[in-house]
Amino acid sequence: MTRALHHVALGARDVERVARFYAQAFDLSERARHVDGSGDLRSIWLDMSGVVLMVERTVAERARVEGVGAGPFLLAFAIEASERAELEARLAGLGAPVEARTEHTSYFRDPEGHRVALSDYPVG
Repeated sequence: MTRALHHVALGARDVERVARFYAQAFDLSERARHVDGSGDLRSIWLDMSGVVLMVERTVAERARVEGVGAGPFLLAFAIEASERAELEARLAGLGAPVEARTEHTSYFRDPEGHRVALSDYPVG
């Protein structure tokens, strides 16, 4: 049996801001919002076509990753090549200009510095 990815958890100091960025950038809908025992926002879960992006509150500072890092280091969203220019412009409008580009992939940073990519690279 082939296993599907269930969720990706992303630590963020400002959960609301980071979740809003992903929702606006990639048209993701909110699935759930969770608060802690004090009523403070703990996480926002976004739907990525059946996989959940869990933006979870952290107080830790994130180390900036350049290139390939240890462990998970990039969120790459599948796109059609024809969508690239429009999505690059949308991300730039959200404060995330293209940081690097290859023939099939464009790289950005979310509001807290996580690496994000748009990729039309054929995987099949």
